Amino acid sequence: MITILSGGTGTPKLLQGIIHLVDPAEITVVVNTLENSYFSGVYVAADLDSVMYTLAGIINQETWYGIKDDTFITHETLKEIGCKELLRIGDQDRAIKIQKTLLLKKYSLDKAIDIQRKKLGITSQIIPMTNQDPHIDIVTPSGKLEFHEFLIGQKSEPDVLDIKYTTIDPAPGIIESIEDADMVVIGPSNPVTSIGPILSANGVLDALKNSYVVAVSPIIGDKPVSGPAGIFMHALGHEVSSFGVASMYQDFLDKFYIDDQDHQKKKKIEKLIKEVVVTNTNMNNIEDKMMLARNILGEK
Repeated sequence: MITILSGGTGTPKLLQGIIHLVDPAEITVVVNTLENSYFSGVYVAADLDSVMYTLAGIINQETWYGIKDDTFITHETLKEIGCKELLRIGDQDRAIKIQKTLLLKKYSLDKAIDIQRKKLGITSQIIPMTNQDPHIDIVTPSGKLEFHEFLIGQKSEPDVLDIKYTTIDPAPGIIESIEDADMVVIGPSNPVTSIGPILSANGVLDALKNSYVVAVSPIIGDKPVSGPAGIFMHALGHEVSSFGVASMYQDFLDKFYIDDQDHQKKKKIEKLIKEVVVTNTNMNNIEDKMMLARNILGEK
């Protein structure tokens, strides 16, 4: 069994490669929920939906958010009548979010996601990192910003002084999925706001220290593959590099995959992590994704 810790962009790309090589029923994905919130009356769990849509084969690969070939009639109509949305939500995507919102009136988040993944024909287990409502503040010179306001409303432009989020209890099954896994894979997602919250959940670090854990760096050179990871790492005093990510994961990591461009950092990283593999981590197509997945799964 493989357990994967995931955010919403980099790791789903790797998931596409892994499910070509492994029976999806043997995969459990633990997904960040720090950014979950309500928009236009519906519950938005962006990372969870991106993982679900990836495993269902319907993800919009241009944005890694939402459903491919979706329409935006509701979004455009809302804008026309003066109800501007911070998020651009597609019609099919909104339907799934509406169902999730209704399910949450009766069930916990992990139960709601389990119902939805089965409806989408997904055999992998998908577990939100918590059933609680975590909170994050992006601290800027002008005050605290909610995550989506910083990312979308402010286009990640303000300087970031600090990132603060609540510590949570993990959802049922997470600790067991880590402890029982043959391998735990930390995907190339933002180490601060995607993977960090999962790691901070009570008991997760101890479980990882007793498991075989590999990770893929989300940083190539001095830039993240996507998103504001670099901004957040810098704000918390971490070097924006594969070495910086390694320093964040060193207490529990057995093997670390870095990109070919970072080969000169290998010896430095090996002072922190026993095994460092240099390979192509830039997943531009399905061949790249399968090659990286094969490298990870075949070298244990």
